[in-house]
Amino acid sequence: MKDWLERLLDHMEWANSRALEVVRETGEQESRELLAHVLATERVWMARIRTGDSSGMEIWPDLTAEECERLMAENLERYRSFAESVSEEGLRRAATYRNSSGTEFETPVGEILLHVALHGTYHRGQIARELRRAGEEPVNTDFIQFVRQNPTGG
Repeated sequence: MKDWLERLLDHMEWANSRALEVVRETGEQESRELLAHVLATERVWMARIRTGDSSGMEIWPDLTAEECERLMAENLERYRSFAESVSEEGLRRAATYRNSSGTEFETPVGEILLHVALHGTYHRGQIARELRRAGEEPVNTDFIQFVRQNPTGG
């Protein structure tokens, strides 16, 4: 089960890096805002998994491309560290947290991690749309493109 987690993290790193590269090259503002949101929510969800507390953490911060790069690296380190230490049982454990509206929820950690991956995919699609609207060429961050470039070998 943890194999899928490593694969999701590999894709998340690859896709976020590609999105950051095009945001940096084009300077397209809406795309940068969406990427900042993706990265901020990655941080929020890890806080919820670890402590249940994400109070005071912004989900729509105004970050520069350089700040996005730093946050992306910090997130990746946190997620990789978590993936190395979590057990199969830990992935099934329910995390209790409050959403940004203050409502309390309980969700299995593995399902939160899947949500984080899917949430990023959703917004990277929006980034591609915004780039097209601005007359720029988006990058392909689809999981299947990642798989084609990064086969598992097994």
